[in-house]
Amino acid sequence: MSTISVDVESGRSPGSIATARDSARRFLASLLPLPAPETAENVLLVVSELVTNALRHGGGTCVLDLTAHPDGIEVAVHDQSPHAPRMRTPDLNGGTGGFGWPMVNRLTAATAVTRRTTGGKTVSALLLR
Repeated sequence: MSTISVDVESGRSPGSIATARDSARRFLASLLPLPAPETAENVLLVVSELVTNALRHGGGTCVLDLTAHPDGIEVAVHDQSPHAPRMRTPDLNGGTGGFGWPMVNRLTAATAVTRRTTGGKTVSALLLR
């Protein structure tokens, strides 16, 4: 099992999301066997969405953990908000979002939201290799 942890602290800066994706790319490239290209792209999309949501709704900072299991890759994002992501109707006209959480659920084998005893929550997603 291989794991990486990345602190993402740049508030709502798009650069912090790019940093999270770059860290995920390096992590995926270090795995043997390498994940299939489609799996790697899906991991990057899930990282982008979960980190974006954590920065936008979870207090402006988060920690990204990536773990490679024999049959899957787990993406976990820890933030300070106790509020779980929710499904909502995507806003097709106003640009206020609503696409991320449904997409994460479509791309993954399982998702979970766990409240942390220290406050906040962890949102986890498992993608099959």
